[in-house]
Amino acid sequence: MLSKTQRHKFTLFTCLLAGIFILSACGNLREQPKYNKPYDASPIFGSAARQLDPNAVPIGYLREDDHLYRGLVNGEPAETYPFEITSAILDEGRRLYEGYCSACHGYSGYGNGVTTLEGYPQPGPRSFHEDALRDAPNGRYFNAITNGVGTMFSYGARITPEERWAIIAYVRAMQYSQNPPSGS
Repeated sequence: MLSKTQRHKFTLFTCLLAGIFILSACGNLREQPKYNKPYDASPIFGSAARQLDPNAVPIGYLREDDHLYRGLVNGEPAETYPFEITSAILDEGRRLYEGYCSACHGYSGYGNGVTTLEGYPQPGPRSFHEDALRDAPNGRYFNAITNGVGTMFSYGARITPEERWAIIAYVRAMQYSQNPPSGS
């Protein structure tokens, strides 16, 4: 066991030693090069940060499934859905349609949304009940939502791929409700 005086000397010695180490390192930080931008020139590495591999994909963004993420099957617009459509998905599709699409296409899909009353550029939004759109493959709708078409802008950054498919399923249900197949 150390006496009180020995403990005091030990503490003083430890603090003095720590102070010497700290002071000896101070000059090093001042002399280090500063990089304000990630790719500034560096004499050691060539640049302050390594270049990213152009083929790098962030974790969770590989998106290999063309059907789900691009609306394509064998390079052609998909006719089918990449997952089973349930009533919950249709409900979600309706919610999303009413939030994103109804302002232009109207609540029943005839292209008579509120924007047409406010001077939407002509030609106005298309009716989903036209033969050409009723017969169009689901992949065409997916592409239109993702990239925009005509005067419609892209919703690719606002609506996830799964939500786009839910909207398409709801539009198809709406088309069926207004134009049931013959003999039904």
